[in-house]
Amino acid sequence: MEAFLAAKTCSIISSKMENILKPDKENKLESRCRIASSSQAAPSSRRHTIVCTGALFVTTLAFNYGLTPSVVWAEDKSKGQEEDDTGVVGAIKSLLDPNEKTKSGKVLPKAYLKSAREVVKTLRESLKEDPNDIAKFRRTADAAKESIREYLSSWRGQQTVAQEESYVELERAIRSLASFYSKAGPSAPLPEEVKSEILNDLDTAEGFL
Repeated sequence: MEAFLAAKTCSIISSKMENILKPDKENKLESRCRIASSSQAAPSSRRHTIVCTGALFVTTLAFNYGLTPSVVWAEDKSKGQEEDDTGVVGAIKSLLDPNEKTKSGKVLPKAYLKSAREVVKTLRESLKEDPNDIAKFRRTADAAKESIREYLSSWRGQQTVAQEESYVELERAIRSLASFYSKAGPSAPLPEEVKSEILNDLDTAEGFL
């Protein structure tokens, strides 16, 4: 009787899995259940129960590990796509925005910040260059002159930036340089004291850019 009930239970379990398992796997499962139920001894009944339980366990693993990961992967892919889209939109907005936040937290025109940073970079390199290396000194001096010329032609007196600390410091540095050369001549060596003051002004300006 126990063997009969076990066989009946196995048969019900097998029929429940018919939509999940392939036909050949289903036939194998039923065959194993029939073979197990043919014996009337108690050990055979126990083996029959183990076979059915094992078959159900394997089927469950195949179902869960075969289908569930694909659903999780699809959800992760969807989330990753949303994050990528957000990043792209943010990058586009950043490119289209004419303003930029500075180190000090202020929002200023990107064009101004780019021009001012170029002045700081090229003028600092020119002041630190060894004047004995004439060719290199001229290259850095010419680069500084060009960046200063473009900066002044675009932003000198502009009310949008005229009150900014970076603008004030750059104007002081440029004015000190122009004042010295207008008095000493364009080929005069820059004294260390004047050079140090200008470099300090550049450092201060850079802190607001």
